[in-house]
Amino acid sequence: MSNGQADEPGTTRQPARWLRIVVPTALVLIWLALAGLGGPTFGKLSGVSSNDQATFLPASAESTEVQDWQKRFTDSGAIPAIVVVEADGTIQKSELATTYAELGRKLGEVDGVQAPPEGQSTSVAGPIPSADGKAVEYIVPVEQSDELKTVVADLRSVADEGVPEGAKAWVTGPAGLTADLVAAFGGIDGILLLVAVAAVFVILLLVYRALLLPFLVLFTSIFALCAAILVVYLFALWGWIKLSGQSQGILSILVIGAATDYSLLLVARYREALERDESRWVAILRAWKAAFEPIVASGATVILALLCLLFSDLNSNKSLGPIAAIGIVFSLFAALTLLPALLAIFGRASFWPFRPVVGGRRHTHEEGATLTGLEGVSGLWRRVGGLIARRPRVTWIVSFVLLAACALGLTQLKANGVQQTDVVLSQSDAVDGQAVVAKHFDAGSGSPVLIVAPQSDGDAVLAAAEKTDGIASATFYTGEGRPQPGVQPEPVAKDGHVLIQATLASEPDSAEAEAVVKKLRTSLSDDGSVLVGGVTAIALDTNETAQSDLLKIIPIVLGVILLILMLLLRSIVAPVLLIGSVVLSYAAALGVSALVFNNVFRFPGADAAVPLFGFVFLVALGVDYNIFLMTRVREESLHLGTRPGILRGLGLTGSVITSAGVVLAATFAALAVIPILFLVQIAFIVAFGVLLDTVVVRSLLVPAVSYDIGRAIWWPSKLWHKKDHEARAELSS
Repeated sequence: MSNGQADEPGTTRQPARWLRIVVPTALVLIWLALAGLGGPTFGKLSGVSSNDQATFLPASAESTEVQDWQKRFTDSGAIPAIVVVEADGTIQKSELATTYAELGRKLGEVDGVQAPPEGQSTSVAGPIPSADGKAVEYIVPVEQSDELKTVVADLRSVADEGVPEGAKAWVTGPAGLTADLVAAFGGIDGILLLVAVAAVFVILLLVYRALLLPFLVLFTSIFALCAAILVVYLFALWGWIKLSGQSQGILSILVIGAATDYSLLLVARYREALERDESRWVAILRAWKAAFEPIVASGATVILALLCLLFSDLNSNKSLGPIAAIGIVFSLFAALTLLPALLAIFGRASFWPFRPVVGGRRHTHEEGATLTGLEGVSGLWRRVGGLIARRPRVTWIVSFVLLAACALGLTQLKANGVQQTDVVLSQSDAVDGQAVVAKHFDAGSGSPVLIVAPQSDGDAVLAAAEKTDGIASATFYTGEGRPQPGVQPEPVAKDGHVLIQATLASEPDSAEAEAVVKKLRTSLSDDGSVLVGGVTAIALDTNETAQSDLLKIIPIVLGVILLILMLLLRSIVAPVLLIGSVVLSYAAALGVSALVFNNVFRFPGADAAVPLFGFVFLVALGVDYNIFLMTRVREESLHLGTRPGILRGLGLTGSVITSAGVVLAATFAALAVIPILFLVQIAFIVAFGVLLDTVVVRSLLVPAVSYDIGRAIWWPSKLWHKKDHEARAELSS
C-alpha cells in the first residue's frame, strides 16, 4: 500500500561510508571558502555602487543626450552644492565684503571642491545676497567621487564655523541631497542585515522549537548571501552591472528570505523522512529527492521573472534583474547542497529537544470508503481542509470578494514619482536647506534647466526660454571663469551648438518644475533640434521610463511564469488559475498599500518604479508558494485522486508555506529600517502582500477553487482522466 510519497520506505539505499564522509565535508568546506571570500566584500559594495539617478537613464532619453552635450562644453564633472546662510536680520553690505566673502574663500579651500579656473582665486560663486537681504547663498562645485559625503560634511563644518552670530548655514543642492541619500543608505551593510537575521532567527525558533536547526538554516542563508555578494561585487567592479544602494538592500533581503524559504521546504521533508527511516542518510536522500523539483522550479521561476527586468529601458530596473537573480541562484545552491550536508551531519540532533522518531506520526492513508485525504492531519489545517471539503464554492467566493475589495484601493495609488527632498525620511540638512533657498531665492538656483540649441537659433531659443512661465532667468553658458568687469562674454559654441542655463522659479524636483520642462520641450522645437535636460528633466525622464516599463514587463513576466507552471504541472487549467490568483493578490496588496501610504503614513506619493518592483517580487515569490502547494497536491493526487489529494497536499504543506510566508514577510519588512521612501514602501507592499498571499490565497482561494473544479484542473494531462475512485482503488491494491 502506498503512503502517498514518491518512494516507499526502504527503497532508498544508504550511501557508502566514504561517501557519507567525503561529500558532506567537501560541500561544507566549499561553502566556507565562498563565505570567507565573500564576507569581506560586504563593506566594499558602496565603493562600486552609485545612487546618481542620471546614470540609470537609457541612452535614448533626452536628458541623457543633454548630459553628453554638457560634457562637450565643459570638462568639469562637478556636482553643485548650495550653501545657504540665513540671518536673523538684514545682512549689511559691509558684512558681505568681509565675513561672508571670507566664508566663500574657506568653502573653496575644502578638499574635494573643484579647483578654480586659471586666473581665478576660487571656484565658489558667492556670496549672492537674496532680494530681501536676509540670506546669502554660495554655489560650490564639488568633484564627483566616492568621498562626496565627506566633502559635504566638511563644507557643513566650515559653514557652521564661519557664519556670524545669529545666522545659520545649510548645505543643500544636488551635492547635499546626494550626500544625505548616501548617508541614509549607510545602514544597508550592517543594520539591515542584523535586523533581518534577528527576525528570521526568532521566527525559526518559534517554528521549530529547536536550538540547533535555526542556526543551520541561518548559516545556509548567510553563506548564500556571502557568495552572491562576492559575484555581484566583481561584476560591478568590472562594469558588467550597475549597482545602487536600493539594489544592494534588496539583494540582502531577497537572499535571506528565499534561502530560508527553500530551507523550510527541505527541512519539512527531512522531518517526514526521519519519521519513516532510521538512517539519517537515507532520510536526507529521500527528502532531497522529494524537495528537489519544487525548489528548483520555484528558484527557476523567480530567476526568470527577475531576468525579465532586462527588458526595462531604465538601467536601475535592468541592473536589479541580474543582481537579484544571482542572489536566488546562490540561495538555490545553498539550500540544495550546504543545508543537506549540515542536516546529514547532525541528523536528528538538529531537531533537539524534539527529535523525530520513526513512527512518531501517522503517515499512511487509512483505507475505506470515507477516505478524504485528511487522515493523519490535525489542528488548524484539518479544520481548514474540512471547511474547503464542505463548502468549497462559498470559501473561494468569499476569498475572491475580499481580495477584489482590497484591490479597489488601486485607484488611490499615487506612483508618479516624488520630489528628491521627500526621498529621505530621516532628518536631512539638505532638505531643510532647500526650504530656506526656496524662501529667499529662486528655488531652482544651482540646478538649472539645460537647453542645447543650434548656434543659429540660440538668441531665439534664449528669448523663448526667458518668456516661459516658471523660468526666473536664462543665460548662455560662457565658460568656467568669471567675466571681467565691463566685458560681455561670448557664448561658448561646440559643434555648432550653444548651451543655455535656465533657472527655475520653483524647486527643481517639484511637479511644477517638471511641468515647465514639458512646456519647454514642446514650445522650443518641433523637430527635436533643441534638447532640454538638467536635474528636473532627469527626474521626469526617469518617471516616464519607469511607467512605460510597467506596461511592458508585466505581460512578459506573466507569460514566462505561465509557461513554467504548465511544464511543471503538465496542465493548462491549473497554471491559469494560479496566475490569476497571484495577479489578484498583487492588486489587493497594492490597493491596501495605497490606502495605508495616503491615510496612515501620509507619504507624498511613491516612486514610479514601486508598482513594477512590487509586481516582480510578489508575483515571482507568490508563485513559489503556488509551486510548493501544487507540486505536493499533484503528488498526492496521483495516489488519492484530485479532491483528496488537494486536501492532503494542503494539510501537509500548510504549516510549511505559512512559516515560509512569515519569514519572507519579516525579511522584507526589515527594509523599513533604512529611511528611504522607496525601500519603506517596497517593504510594506511585499511584506503585506506575502502575508495576504499566504493566509488567503494559498490557504483558502486556490485550494477551494481547485476542489470545486475537481480533476479538470489537470486538463489535458493524464491525471485529468484519472477519477478519484480509480486512484483509491490503486492505493488499496
